[in-house]
Amino acid sequence: MHIRLTPLAAALRPIVIGLVIATCSPPLLSADIPSVGYDIAPGNLDQVLGAFGQQSGTMIAVDSNLTQSLRSPGLKGRFAVSEGLQRLLAPLGLVAVKEGEGYRVQVAPEVASGPLQLGTTNVVANQLGTVTEGTGSYTPGTIATATRLVLTPRETPQSISVVTRQVIDDFGLNSIDDVMRHTPGITVSTYDSERTNYYARGFSIQSFQYDGIPTTRSSAYSAGHTLTDMAIYDRVEVLKGASGLLTGAGGPGGTINLVRKKPTSEFKGHIDLGAGSWNNYRSEIDLSGPLTETGNVRGRAVAAYQDKQSFMDHYQRKTSVYYGILEMDLTPDTLLTLGADYQDNDPRGSSWSGSQPLYDASGNALKMSRSFNNGAKWSRWEQYTRTVFATLEHSFANGWVAKGQYNHQLNGYYAPLGSITPDDPVIGSIYANKFTGETTSDSLDAYVSGPFSFAGRDHEMVIGTSASRSHWKGKDYGAPTYFGNAYDFFSWNGKSIEPDWGSPTSLNDEVTRQTGIYMTGRFSLMDDLKLLLGTRIANYQVTGTSDAKDSGKVIPYAGLTYDLDDHFSLYASYSEIFLPQTQFRDRNKKMIEPNEGKNYEVGIKGEFFDGRLNSSLAYFELHEENRAIEDLDFNKSQANMLAYKPVTAKTKGYEAEISGELMPNWQVQAGYTHKIMRDKAGQKVSTWEPEDQLNFYTTYKLSGPLDKLTLGGGARWQGEGWQVINNKPKKTQEKLTQDPYWLVDLMARYQITENLSTSLNVYNVFDKRYYTNIGFFESAYYGDPRNVMVSTRWNF
Repeated sequence: MHIRLTPLAAALRPIVIGLVIATCSPPLLSADIPSVGYDIAPGNLDQVLGAFGQQSGTMIAVDSNLTQSLRSPGLKGRFAVSEGLQRLLAPLGLVAVKEGEGYRVQVAPEVASGPLQLGTTNVVANQLGTVTEGTGSYTPGTIATATRLVLTPRETPQSISVVTRQVIDDFGLNSIDDVMRHTPGITVSTYDSERTNYYARGFSIQSFQYDGIPTTRSSAYSAGHTLTDMAIYDRVEVLKGASGLLTGAGGPGGTINLVRKKPTSEFKGHIDLGAGSWNNYRSEIDLSGPLTETGNVRGRAVAAYQDKQSFMDHYQRKTSVYYGILEMDLTPDTLLTLGADYQDNDPRGSSWSGSQPLYDASGNALKMSRSFNNGAKWSRWEQYTRTVFATLEHSFANGWVAKGQYNHQLNGYYAPLGSITPDDPVIGSIYANKFTGETTSDSLDAYVSGPFSFAGRDHEMVIGTSASRSHWKGKDYGAPTYFGNAYDFFSWNGKSIEPDWGSPTSLNDEVTRQTGIYMTGRFSLMDDLKLLLGTRIANYQVTGTSDAKDSGKVIPYAGLTYDLDDHFSLYASYSEIFLPQTQFRDRNKKMIEPNEGKNYEVGIKGEFFDGRLNSSLAYFELHEENRAIEDLDFNKSQANMLAYKPVTAKTKGYEAEISGELMPNWQVQAGYTHKIMRDKAGQKVSTWEPEDQLNFYTTYKLSGPLDKLTLGGGARWQGEGWQVINNKPKKTQEKLTQDPYWLVDLMARYQITENLSTSLNVYNVFDKRYYTNIGFFESAYYGDPRNVMVSTRWNF
């Protein structure tokens, strides 16, 4: 196991215990578990101790003041726990003392110059990887999204971008949309005011995870996934490419893993108040700490509320977020976690199918202002999420960990929608539908993970199983009765009469079941060469309104890493995924066959400054079968049906990324991606996602008399993107293009006192005019103009 300071009760006893330790010169206890083989690369001491804890199965409590900026040469060979710790710590003037079932790292008595002053005990990592909150870093220490094995980015043979808590705070990334726009290689496409879609490597990202538990969303009936507020999350990890090993069914573009905040071992919290353009007001409170004197029970509570309007006319949204989590040390080796989160999104004036139509009734191009909103004032796509979750984790003395996770989630929507469409050169009418529904999901995942020896070498393995069931029930109202449905299109202000919805015209009642067994091994072929092999046997079934089944689906995984030296590693990987496509039908209303993706990737990764800076360069190919694309020839004559057809496609591209600390107080996250997707005939597809993208964001904390000031900024650039869409009035197909553009953001933060700071964020500094979507139901949607957010935070 890796460094996970349970029990944190021991971490909160140290004021008394530490003074005794500092004056008594206690030796390492002779009682020890048998020797274990270690293969730990050099790195910062936190990372090395994390790897040592994982491989030995020992809990190690670390004082963050002791390990800061310390480097360890690593450890190779077979040692008892006490001997291994002594070899790691003695050269640094540190010792480990036995405490309960684990160890505590302290200054060696002969080095200490007085009574030992303990700082904050630090939770370095858990089975989800390194906690990024409080590190001040733009890069993670370890991650587990790809294989369930807790590995450094350099050890992971796939491309993963991580947006840490520090990035989220620095740039005011309050929503998942904001985070995705900052993530290298991701395209955010906006359907309308309440729906967005994310693309990676030419593919829509369908798979979300919450603390590693997978779920698949439906963009057609959005129910909270892309409106997620960031107040409750430590970081967002984006795995690019196929991820079927842990996800099961999902899209080949990638997986978004949102990792929740965890309780802290000492009391702390913050209050954040912000105000910005278009009457954007936000408040947030976050409290965390021990709930018992011994610290064996810890809790955290977060609440956030945002009330904002928009650059679009007559639109506003209110968002409420609540989150609570408890951690309980049932024994020194057993951790129980219970939690719940809640989010409501309550908009008014929701646009629908873009924010403005592209053509008038004669098929002539319409050019409206950015502020034009096609939605009626009563139009709204309300979305909500309710989640309860539990985790039970036990660490064994031989280094193995057993973990079980359960997640129960409700995703609902209530969407009476209406948007104006032009009927003649002046008059427009409301087109309206109403959609209501809720999905109840239950997910369970259980696995064991740990080291083992074979053929004289030490290896790691994960063996797990998962099961999920989601039940979607919905009603569509597609035949409303209108009242006086005629309005001046060019004087449209959203005022209209909501229609009588009548009775439902269609009912949705679907149950989706998934089960799977998965296994991953990381085998040490040589000291510098590691082979990762895995597989999942997946079962997928949909019953009810739609009907689909795929049983015994074998999803292989393979990866290889080779350490060139202390800083660089070569890697290669292969992964697969599949997804039944119940929402896509052909012109004969037959369901398109399951989408299948295969991801091939090779690259080189770098790790510098003891893991505080990570870099990667990758070449990838993603091969896809049964990609559903719009059947333009059929759809141009259809008013109420949207048909699709399957194609074979292939993406080829490369990407480079760097994240972390370039030098003290200077953080950066940047990436460049180039890709082209073509079908079997060589024609380009997924053309709205640009072939070239560049992200660059950085902050620098000044020194000297200006050391209270942090300055930062960044830019996003993307190349040309286009769509071929139907001009139905003229019965022609037209190519609409978004030219290349730059978006520049700036930030500044001033530390008024030790606990009080104020921040300024300016987005789209040069007020670039651009579309985030063209062609969705012959509509368009503008990106945000220049806007400002000022916030004040009080930490305590």
